[in-house]
Amino acid sequence: MGAGPVGENIADRAVQGGLSVAIVECELVGGECSYWACMPTKALLRPAHALAAARRVPGAREAIIGDLDVDAAFAFRDGAAAQWDDSGQVGWLEGADITLVRGHGRLAGERTVEVERDGGRVTLTARHAVAVATGSVPVVPDVPGLATASPWTNREAISTSSVPTRLAVIGGGVVASEFATMFAALGSDVTVLVRGDGLLGSLEPFAGERVAAALTEAGADVRTGTSATEVVRAAATGPATLTLTDGSTLEVDEILVATGRRPTTDDIGLDTVGLESGQTLTTDDTLRVLGPDHAPIAWLYAVGDVNGRALLTHQGKYQARAAGDVIAARATGATVDDGPWGAHVATADHAAVPSVVFTDPEVATVGLTAERARAEHRPVRVVDYDLGWIAGATVLAEDYQGQARFVVDTERHVVLGVTFVGQDVAELLQAATVAVVGEVPLHRLWHAVPAYPTLGEIWLRLLETLGRDTATAPTS
Repeated sequence: MGAGPVGENIADRAVQGGLSVAIVECELVGGECSYWACMPTKALLRPAHALAAARRVPGAREAIIGDLDVDAAFAFRDGAAAQWDDSGQVGWLEGADITLVRGHGRLAGERTVEVERDGGRVTLTARHAVAVATGSVPVVPDVPGLATASPWTNREAISTSSVPTRLAVIGGGVVASEFATMFAALGSDVTVLVRGDGLLGSLEPFAGERVAAALTEAGADVRTGTSATEVVRAAATGPATLTLTDGSTLEVDEILVATGRRPTTDDIGLDTVGLESGQTLTTDDTLRVLGPDHAPIAWLYAVGDVNGRALLTHQGKYQARAAGDVIAARATGATVDDGPWGAHVATADHAAVPSVVFTDPEVATVGLTAERARAEHRPVRVVDYDLGWIAGATVLAEDYQGQARFVVDTERHVVLGVTFVGQDVAELLQAATVAVVGEVPLHRLWHAVPAYPTLGEIWLRLLETLGRDTATAPTS
């Protein structure tokens, strides 16, 4: 149920494992990521990133003779979203031998899904399993007048063909930060209303601080400890007035709500299998749904945003590979590899989730923050390093601004978490992920020689900061 990237990957792996698969989708095949999230948002952010990067390099800076071409940027976004045409994705399903059933699917008892389509109904009965991969939808806060003021969510914001003169962004997380960066670059007068103390509150504090500073420099107004208490909008296309917690008012042309997401489980028939409508579907590590008695339901799987483990496309696809493989293994009587880091589990969801915030500067992170590591009573040492001191940074940009942090387990001598903030740091993340997932000992990391001059030299500088004693294998 659900033909986004997660559902597609479950289906593909199950087919490769020898099963027949039907996939149910009521919107576009390819899902949120392909048309309203990952792909078009990153494409629309990219022109501004490239222009800003060029302006940081003498010689390239002088060659710039104009400003960002908004229409061309929108056209680039449209291409990344395949013009909101899913025929290519449908063709992929056909080539992968996956049956597409268009319509709204609902569970209708054990191993049964009813699909409502074109005024009729089709009943699908699975021999082995049903996987729920219906994703998530934005949450609109219960602020008087907000819901009736036609606020934007990520969908309206990324598919717009015009740039609002004045934009209020409600929220302080990843979506809020990326869209604030995007529309400030496109020419909007952006005001960000952050209820908490700062942006990106779940990450290392310096990440949100640097992003907020960059947004301010770009002309945005970032207001922390502030939220809307009322919204008034006389017409859907007219200006809106927000009353704020300090009693002041803010008039804007559009309001973007980016205050989180909830699982799309409120109309998929959960009640027919003893579950509560609208709930997050808690799972075991092989992605089987846990029932009211906390025991796994043998035939029902929940993968991606609906299980609340990690609301990231790449993490959902990781879960999907495990789920599709284990469904096939259980169906065919093959061995199930469900131990820690086994082929049929999503162990990385717990402490090794990589993510990138595509602001300018970028934020790339994997593993535990220092705060979380200490909350888990890990013996940690935190090492910070200015990325601008790296030789690779000096040839990448004039006055490169950035920061790196390692969170190290001082007893086990491994890296628990890494955070990078700066231009192009997303490309540093996979090496950090390998170090965290693989629990590569510090004394072995000394032998992973970084190419010179690249940003990757940060690994050597952090090891040097930790000290030469990390170059020798512990004797214990």
